[in-house]
Amino acid sequence: MADLTEDLAGLVESVVRPLVDAPEELEIDAFETDDDAIVVEIRVNEEDAGKVIGRQGRVIKAIRTLARAAASREGAQVEVELID
Repeated sequence: MADLTEDLAGLVESVVRPLVDAPEELEIDAFETDDDAIVVEIRVNEEDAGKVIGRQGRVIKAIRTLARAAASREGAQVEVELID
């Protein structure tokens, strides 16, 4: 499951990095919870948060959908969160 966690973090990073103006401030943390779910946390510059969220939340919703689809192949649950 650790490999899947790293893979999902890499997937999210590869999608988010081109969206932001300050990629050096991008931080992606992924970890497993006690109930075997995977949480991927995205931290970006305050000014880039809107780009990651998108209009009406479309971009972050698409990122979540992509991560869930990738995790479903292994039968895992995944949550993607944008941390302020």
